[in-house]
Amino acid sequence: MLRDRNHWVALLAGSVVPFTLTMDVQTLNKCDRSEFVRVLGEIFEHSPWVAEGVVDDRPFAARADLHGAMVAVVRRAEPEAHLTLIRAHPDLGARVRLSTSSTAEQASAGLDQMPEAEFQRFHDLNSRYRERFGFPFIIAVRDTTRAGILEAFERRLGNSRDEEIRTALEQIERIAEIRLEQLLPAIALA
Repeated sequence: MLRDRNHWVALLAGSVVPFTLTMDVQTLNKCDRSEFVRVLGEIFEHSPWVAEGVVDDRPFAARADLHGAMVAVVRRAEPEAHLTLIRAHPDLGARVRLSTSSTAEQASAGLDQMPEAEFQRFHDLNSRYRERFGFPFIIAVRDTTRAGILEAFERRLGNSRDEEIRTALEQIERIAEIRLEQLLPAIALA
């Protein structure tokens, strides 16, 4: 849905852009630097540096081009930046305040409505995972179910730390892709 510039300026006055609203890539390309970063700042959880890293690469012809550029910024980053990005994500199923996008994503898998026994299982797995790897378990919850998440938790606990860093970054890339799909319809520039 194409909105006029004043709509986006008013929307961007808030701290988080809700993904229930959409804009097109052409409109995003026309945003000034600060608007662009504000719109895309939460695509990678609490990491506006990723959006800042692509602002000068505009114009993007399509959402996939933008996603590819953002992924390239992350992949070029130093290992410590990778860990900071991974650690910016919340524990799955935790009963804590989450970002708007994380709240919606976890709700999509029913993680906000778990019975107490299942909540305790998630809590135990989160604790074991954090203890083993030093960062939260990350999975694109919109691509799976609660049962699938639990199976992946158990399986991935057997991985090496390097394997889990790679897997977490791959999952973060997928989460970003999903968030961009919600924000930007697949419309190419004419």
